[in-house]
Amino acid sequence: MTQKEKPLISVITPTYNAERFIEETIESVLAQTYDHWEMILVDDASQDQTVEIVEKYSRQDERIKLIQLEENSGSAVARNTAMDHANGRFIAFLDSDDLWLPEKLATQLSFMLENNVSFSFTQYRRMTEEGRLTNGVSKVKMQVEYDELMKQCIIGCLTVMLDMERVGHERMVNIRTRQDYVFWLTIMKKGIPAYGIPEVLAYYRLVDNSISSNKLKAAKRNWEVYYKIEEQSLLRSMWYFANYSIRSIIQVLKFKFVK
Repeated sequence: MTQKEKPLISVITPTYNAERFIEETIESVLAQTYDHWEMILVDDASQDQTVEIVEKYSRQDERIKLIQLEENSGSAVARNTAMDHANGRFIAFLDSDDLWLPEKLATQLSFMLENNVSFSFTQYRRMTEEGRLTNGVSKVKMQVEYDELMKQCIIGCLTVMLDMERVGHERMVNIRTRQDYVFWLTIMKKGIPAYGIPEVLAYYRLVDNSISSNKLKAAKRNWEVYYKIEEQSLLRSMWYFANYSIRSIIQVLKFKFVK
């Protein structure tokens, strides 16, 4: 495949006060074996040195692009802004504290092109805030559809790649958390399943003060997804929430004993 034949992949990265991790994140993109990409970083009004660090990289590599929001608006707005400026047929998501393995984009793109897939995700390994790898590895299923994903979101945002020519002009709902989960559900309601690649291609950083680290808040947000956003009946919402709760407890216990 010549450089002209290679599909462009747009990497979508929201940033906010990410000065501790953003260099390592960008370096993991620069290290990709697949080189036809653009990285669109949307800074959500950081108050540290995040912007200065990203600007340094953007001066060194024209594939790295910075957009600054005037006021803090949340990850959904930042990701949507990046998608609005994306030029690639494919988009891939990477948060500002997570990492990719060098073969991530090449492996995933080949899988999607060879199997005519519009939505894919991979396994990821959890690491501590300091970057120490744990034994906690996410699970994947060969194919995930709407009803299964409602019971538990097994799709890590940092592993997702989408073919936007097939997905269409979809954007994330403007909520502070779980916007990526709702985005996957929205795509699946169009009859597009997600296909899992059983290979660890990314590292997910466990940051103690992150929004997703609070399990009680996460449970509340999931209920809101079922009942308010997806507008399921009370009984159906309770069914999905029960499945989510049981699976989440099992997952926490597994991670506790493998790390």
